[in-house]
Amino acid sequence: MLLNTAKTVKRGALVGTIAVSAAALLLTGCGEAPPAPGGSGGGETGTENPAAASFLGCIVSDSGGFDDQSFNQSSYDGLKKAEADLGIKIKEAQSKDSGDYVPNLAQMASAGCNLTVTVGFLLADATKEAAADNLDLHYAIIDDNTIDAPNVKPVVYDTAQAAFMAGYVAASVSKTGKVGTFGGLNIPTVTIFMDGFADGVKYFNEKQGKDVQLIGWNKETQQGSFANTFEIIQEGTKVTNNLISEGADVVMPVAGPLGKGSGDAILAANKDGKDVKLVWVDSDGFLTAPTYKDILLTSVIKTMGEAVETVIKEDLDGKFDPTPYIGTLDNGGVALAPFHDLDSAVSADTKTQLEEIKKGIIDGSIKADSPASPK
Repeated sequence: MLLNTAKTVKRGALVGTIAVSAAALLLTGCGEAPPAPGGSGGGETGTENPAAASFLGCIVSDSGGFDDQSFNQSSYDGLKKAEADLGIKIKEAQSKDSGDYVPNLAQMASAGCNLTVTVGFLLADATKEAAADNLDLHYAIIDDNTIDAPNVKPVVYDTAQAAFMAGYVAASVSKTGKVGTFGGLNIPTVTIFMDGFADGVKYFNEKQGKDVQLIGWNKETQQGSFANTFEIIQEGTKVTNNLISEGADVVMPVAGPLGKGSGDAILAANKDGKDVKLVWVDSDGFLTAPTYKDILLTSVIKTMGEAVETVIKEDLDGKFDPTPYIGTLDNGGVALAPFHDLDSAVSADTKTQLEEIKKGIIDGSIKADSPASPK
């Protein structure tokens, strides 16, 4: 169920049939899917809606940039799809560092952007300021739910739910009995993945009578391994090498572009005789980061592209709503990606168990949450 107000929160199917079909997310209701762009029942496509030609949809990245093969890129892809499907005009601004957030948002306001998408928790302060200064313009912020304003729509995800499933499957395929995770920064939108992953490993141990260890994160203390950057890819390589040296043979980086550094470390380790697998986050890494597809076990997906396009379509149709959208396993906002080329590494029993876990998380019989989960 979606929240009714933008309350501050502390800051989450499966093989073959999951995920990307979640293109019809409902951003203003409780689980029903809106008509796809161009479909019947609500709104016109850009070629039919005269407003589309004068509608300007914009986006501002965080410091990861639009080629991060992660959440910035997925959000940007949603804007590009809105351009193609709806016939709108678009404008983007890529931030090199946090100092670019305010001027980039000012640039969007000056351009008269009807709706500006800001990508990431780190843009919250700048977005709040821009929205207050431009009450006639609309904003949507990904991964933040702290702004209570009539012209700002939060788009947040309970990624702990899908990360729980990733932790379970990671533990199931581990041969060393150790799996690892690390973050870019110690912020809620990162630790929510790590919490879910930890719970999934714990659940595997409980159900299978195993003792797989998680390296890099302690959910109880909320302490673990962080690269302290989303920008220096080599830091991802460094942290991953440390996890591998401690015995981890599955690694989940939650660090945007640093996932590439993690993938590079795993490829190098495997050339030296290791057998380490990678878990991607935000997008399906098999599609967005094909360099690593041979080592990619799965991905914890947030369907940000679909959410961005739907928010834009609603605004174009005069239906902008500041009610927060929370992506879950139930509404398709989060998902576990297919195992693709490593499908044979996951047993049929584990696949069946994952289906049951998903059902249990949705019906509440299995607890998958985090202090950072949106409420």
